[in-house]
Amino acid sequence: MTDKTMTADEAVSRLRSGMTLGIGGWGSRRKPMALVRALLRSEVTDLTIVAYGGPDVGMLAAAGRIRKLVAAFVTLDSIPLEPHYRAAREAGAFELMEIDEAMFMWGLHAAANRLPFLPVRAGLGSDVMRVNPALRTVTSPYDDAETFVAVPALRLDAALVHVNRADRQGNGQYLGPDPYFDDLFCEAADAAYLSCERVVETAELTKEAAPQSLLIGRHTVTGVVEAPNGAHFTSCAPDYARDEAAQREYATTPWPEFAERWLASSEGAGS
Repeated sequence: MTDKTMTADEAVSRLRSGMTLGIGGWGSRRKPMALVRALLRSEVTDLTIVAYGGPDVGMLAAAGRIRKLVAAFVTLDSIPLEPHYRAAREAGAFELMEIDEAMFMWGLHAAANRLPFLPVRAGLGSDVMRVNPALRTVTSPYDDAETFVAVPALRLDAALVHVNRADRQGNGQYLGPDPYFDDLFCEAADAAYLSCERVVETAELTKEAAPQSLLIGRHTVTGVVEAPNGAHFTSCAPDYARDEAAQREYATTPWPEFAERWLASSEGAGS
């Protein structure tokens, strides 16, 4: 079977300005920071970013790479509101589509199943509909005649995700307590780039954990990047916790100053 291993820079070289890019993880947890670093080193810009946002969104926003953001939140978890994202948003630096967490998930489901939308109850009676006037409702064609929000598919040109282990063919394994929605990001995308803490032989994946931990199937993955510590400073349980000191430094340092040091670092940059 095809060996899909590549470097982080090789993965990013396949991205283009103007793309819609999904980024996996959740807040400041298991974010593909090695791939984000490579992206920030590139010239790729004018992106539509789709993410349960954390420092990935904050960094891309501070660097002026985002044209539009689709998100349910942008947080550092232990720091509730991502400060670099907040500054860019308050400056009107990009367009924002802010939707409910469940709406976001079903938008990914719709894209993964190649549907134009999926009907959901989430969002009805809330300000989500007011701040997103482009959202539409649909009426059930059955006797109940219930009204639903028609959540549009969150179709992605490419996705970046990070997991604990993967093989060379693109099977990805999470070992922590929460899979988040990384599998849906990969399924919703035309191309998906998977970074991992360690590349192992396929047979090793089920020696370390149950088959159900094989979250991501190789048929959805375009490239595999081995990136030890590749989610740092976000967490990647059980391999490591969030580096709170590094996160505080990021949150309290002006972006140009932080970026100069962080982008020059090779930590978690991928092999």
